[in-house]
Amino acid sequence: MIGIWLIIILAIIALGFASFFWLQLKKTAVGEGSDEAEAKQLQFLHKAIDDGATAFLRQAYKIMGIFVIVFAIIIAVLIDDPTTATLHEGIPTALSFVLGALISMLCGFIGMKSATAGNVRTTMAAKKGLKEAFHVALNTGKIMGFSLVSIALLGIVILYFALRFFFPVLALAENNSIAMECLAGLGLGASFIALFARVGGGIFTKAADVGADLVGKVEAGIPEDDPRNPAVIADNVGDNVGDTAGMGADLFGSCAESTCAALVISAVAFATSLKAMMFPLLISATGIPVAIVTFLFARVKEEKDVAPALKRLLIISTVLMAVAVYFVAKWALPASFEINGVSYSGNSVYICFLCGLLAGLFIGVVTEYYTAHDFQPVRKLSKAAETGAATSIIFGLALGYYSTALPIIALGVSIFIPYTLVGMYGVAIASLGMLGVLIISLTVDCYGPVADNAGGIAEMAALDESVRERTDILDATGNTTASVGKGFAIGSAILTSLALFSAFVFRADVLMSEKGMGDLVGQLNLLNPYILVGLFIGSLLPFIFTAMTMNAVGYAAMDMIVEVRRQFREISGLLEGKATPDYAECVAISTKAALKKMAPPALMIIIVPILVGFFFGVLALTGVLLGSLLCGGVLALSAANAGAAWDNSKKYIEKGNLGGKGSDSHKAAVIGDTVGDPLKDTSGPSLNILLKLQAILSLVFVPFFITYGGILIK
Repeated sequence: MIGIWLIIILAIIALGFASFFWLQLKKTAVGEGSDEAEAKQLQFLHKAIDDGATAFLRQAYKIMGIFVIVFAIIIAVLIDDPTTATLHEGIPTALSFVLGALISMLCGFIGMKSATAGNVRTTMAAKKGLKEAFHVALNTGKIMGFSLVSIALLGIVILYFALRFFFPVLALAENNSIAMECLAGLGLGASFIALFARVGGGIFTKAADVGADLVGKVEAGIPEDDPRNPAVIADNVGDNVGDTAGMGADLFGSCAESTCAALVISAVAFATSLKAMMFPLLISATGIPVAIVTFLFARVKEEKDVAPALKRLLIISTVLMAVAVYFVAKWALPASFEINGVSYSGNSVYICFLCGLLAGLFIGVVTEYYTAHDFQPVRKLSKAAETGAATSIIFGLALGYYSTALPIIALGVSIFIPYTLVGMYGVAIASLGMLGVLIISLTVDCYGPVADNAGGIAEMAALDESVRERTDILDATGNTTASVGKGFAIGSAILTSLALFSAFVFRADVLMSEKGMGDLVGQLNLLNPYILVGLFIGSLLPFIFTAMTMNAVGYAAMDMIVEVRRQFREISGLLEGKATPDYAECVAISTKAALKKMAPPALMIIIVPILVGFFFGVLALTGVLLGSLLCGGVLALSAANAGAAWDNSKKYIEKGNLGGKGSDSHKAAVIGDTVGDPLKDTSGPSLNILLKLQAILSLVFVPFFITYGGILIK
């Protein structure tokens, strides 16, 4: 029990740090230190953004809540393994599912509230200096990082013991694997909400962003975040609901799902050792003291220090994590253990963790190279804008495709070595290794949209130009860190979904053997028509999903463009700055579009695996999962990186290069950025949830598929 208490204590410490940074943030009142007129404007902007984000989340969560209740009932009814007559697994799994959904909603809400509180205060701090603004933005990210990891750890531990208490049969050592399978419902609930949050938030923010850019910057020729633009408040609201609330739900899902995947297998390997069985949780818990120490090195004095400071956090945390987990593994894991009769060593498990940890850092470095304007790929993309939007789009797409090569190779290595050393359990541990520095990654990722919003608020509040210059410095680095964060999220999603797939195969193999149906692994043959057709269907799903999310953004953006043009045309004196635009109408358009359009792509991803498993069986479903994983991972990376590169190409030109703001190359870059917006902030991030959701859905429903699936081929 020492390991469990250690996890709980560290989680409570993390929650304490999150609370401390929240209180520090709220200590400064909005508008404090400003004259009366300026304070009123800052308070108005803060309230408009916070109210808009809160209203959207409230409405979205109502819709999600209905889906959660309906799906929980489906799980409770359908999930049951007849070989365990004393337990109907669907009931504890449904309870786990509901808890996972609620925690995911909570993580999204915490991310949104901390971001809306932090962005205006970052603007205020920028009046004092760059250093002060940097630390406010970073501390806002710390709230997200510490709270999410602590809630995830406490949620999993409390749920594990609650299931054992309320369902005593799960407390038996021989039923550990069944208990962990029920626990996997928590990961399913988290991923369920994350998909809706990412898709809905992405549609919201990109509808506003595209409308604001095309009509405001390209047609009207006014600056970005200009208060005359009716869509700017909706754009700022979107950053909070998409890039923070959606991201929080997404990465909580990754953490919960990776842990559940590892626990399903470790329950078999370490049935008699709770300390060893909980090693996946100990990895995440170790990240808490590592993050506390790492943040001591976050020092900034001037502009040139900002980007290196954030990069330094990732490098230092990776090194510290590698050292700390070595000793944790030595303490928690036995020298040798068996899984399905095959012997493995505890040292090999640590190497698996190290592979995932280093792969995460490598993907971050590669993503920065392809998306930051300090390097050649983005500068070449900017040069392409000199000959028009068409060449900018062509080169941007090519850059996105090229950028997938090294990350996929790194992921391949981090899959091959762990699988060779410890089989499927090694892959699950590698995925947790990539998430080992989750607190740091979340902090740095959240810093980006906070800095971006701070700049928008400075522009809308008509603050001194020096304030906007400082927020732009933070935003320039934040753009890159956000891109690195998306690359990290996608890479971890690929490993997480593979770990979940491994757990699915592992559990299906055991259940099939118990029922005398042979073993699943022995039947996996690429020439099997069910697997082959499943591969094609699975490969198709990410493209259909991407098309649906891009169409959703496109239709919503069309409505936004019409509204912004109408206001410019009909509100007398608006472009001259003599009238106030109707911000609320643009927020309403984005909200309505997001709520209406988020359900179809999300439901497609939920329904297809269930239908395939029920009608065609586990073999066909195996093909679907593999096809989606292979195509979806590459497509997500290329979409996110191409979109980020277009964004930074625009910012590179805005810094005075290649003609600067207002030039033909700038207008072409803005159009390229507009094309890339739904890729990097809607389709790309949503695809990584598609991969995880399908895999954990299949894992949770595996008893149903084994017992009742394949009705068309029996």
